[in-house]
Amino acid sequence: MSSVVNEGGRNRTFNKWVSNPVLEDYSLRYAPKSFRTWSEYAVATAALGGIAYMADQAIGGSLAVQFGFMNAFWGIFAAAVIIFLTGIPIAYYSARYNVDVDLLTRGAGFGYLGSTITSVIYASFTFIFFALEGSIMGQALNLYFGIPLAIGYLLGAIVIIPLVVFGMSLLSKLQMWTQPIWLILLFTPPIAVLFGKPHAIADWVHFGGNSPSHAGFDPLLFGTAAGIALSLIAQIGEQADYLRFMPDKTRANRGKWWFAVLAAGPGWVILGALKQWMGSFFASVSVANGTSLSQADQPIHMYVSGFSYMFSSPFVALSIATFFVLLSQVKINVTNAYSGSLSWSNFFSRILHSHPGRVVYVFFNVGIALALMEANMFAVLGHILGFYSNVAVAWIGAVTADLVINKPILKLSPSYIEFKRAHLYNFNPVGFGSMMFASVISVIAFFGYFGAYAQSYSCFIALGLAFVASPIVCLLTQGKYYLARTSEKELREHEHASMIACISCEYEYEKKDMVYCPFHTGPICSLCCSLEGACHDVCKEQPAAATARTQTA
Repeated sequence: MSSVVNEGGRNRTFNKWVSNPVLEDYSLRYAPKSFRTWSEYAVATAALGGIAYMADQAIGGSLAVQFGFMNAFWGIFAAAVIIFLTGIPIAYYSARYNVDVDLLTRGAGFGYLGSTITSVIYASFTFIFFALEGSIMGQALNLYFGIPLAIGYLLGAIVIIPLVVFGMSLLSKLQMWTQPIWLILLFTPPIAVLFGKPHAIADWVHFGGNSPSHAGFDPLLFGTAAGIALSLIAQIGEQADYLRFMPDKTRANRGKWWFAVLAAGPGWVILGALKQWMGSFFASVSVANGTSLSQADQPIHMYVSGFSYMFSSPFVALSIATFFVLLSQVKINVTNAYSGSLSWSNFFSRILHSHPGRVVYVFFNVGIALALMEANMFAVLGHILGFYSNVAVAWIGAVTADLVINKPILKLSPSYIEFKRAHLYNFNPVGFGSMMFASVISVIAFFGYFGAYAQSYSCFIALGLAFVASPIVCLLTQGKYYLARTSEKELREHEHASMIACISCEYEYEKKDMVYCPFHTGPICSLCCSLEGACHDVCKEQPAAATARTQTA
């Protein structure tokens, strides 16, 4: 049974996947206080558990092989600084207003339909990195068990689905239980290498890989390396998917709340940068131990080399390295699949006015990722991430500018996050226009039409243009396109009610999730509002026109 409405426009019914909050995880809604029962520590641990991926090591190793130590090291550092600074406001607003990155984008200058494009950008991030992580898992299964890569990719995809179906309820436990052993296995190999091979750092610093500049610095190679590392900027969206479940900030928990938000929000990139440098380091160690340059960026080979300094038995080193890689890939790909399901849910609900349930999009997202794995995307990793970075950076740059300039300084953007369709224009040129402008210019630069330096620094162009354009457009429009409607006088009779029944689906939701609907002539929840295709946004029209349209409907 899919979500449907009868001819009278009421009594919308959802299938069991949608009406089950454990499975659905309020995927298209504000996360209500009644559902946010986890502590600050539990939410932060779940969010940080999601960055257990090996993509950092693979990217760091790939950058070292392609661009040499110096360009890779400083490229990673520059990207990490940008990612940390842009992540602070996004993490704060997600945790403060309990919304995921899609709902946040709606209210940060993009409008209701304008953020559909960013849903695809974010969904692309989740399935690109699911495919990357699944490829790494397949490589480990191939090396240890001899399983063909194609079959290993399939197994790596299938095993994730049952783990992610139950959403935050299961993911928080999975990440918490596995975190200690994962941290031990992450940090012990580099320590063992440093004790067993004292000159390993010197070898790393002089590692040139295939770089034209060898281990030395080259501004063009540095810019390209930073651009590839900046592809991880959209990771803040996955952090926000967890941070929306943070408890309300109070005087009593203010310190813990801020620490958890900063650690689990932008703080992910501190560990992320360390892991990328670790991957760069292990690439040099692997090559010194006989691994070819073509395989030195594969995490399974990195950690076989690392654990060989801890265990004299090659079989034991391979076994523990395989276990660590598989554990890491499960921890991150449940997050990729989960976040992808949220993003696709948001996208298709607005395009099709239908929502079969978040669980359906778990299968959809994993299916796309599996297709990329089977097409051997790992071989062209740098090209894919370099191109993707331009669009992702433009999106995050436009959102960040709205949160740190347009809201608190210009005060032309609402101080809160408005995510409800009934209150938003379909498109807001402030964020949406700025992102599109910055994306087009940076992509043209990426393909070399503006010269070599612009090509290498195309991601920085994307960030700068989006960040500057957003407040300029906001000033030019005087914030006109943020709110299409603000009045909620019709809900005054529910002013003191903690829960309000939706006139369409008849479920009760917190007041923050409700609006008055003139088409249905009653309170309606944000999801039923999104799925309503027959109203033609009558709520945003002038009162006389709205009354006439409602009567004819």
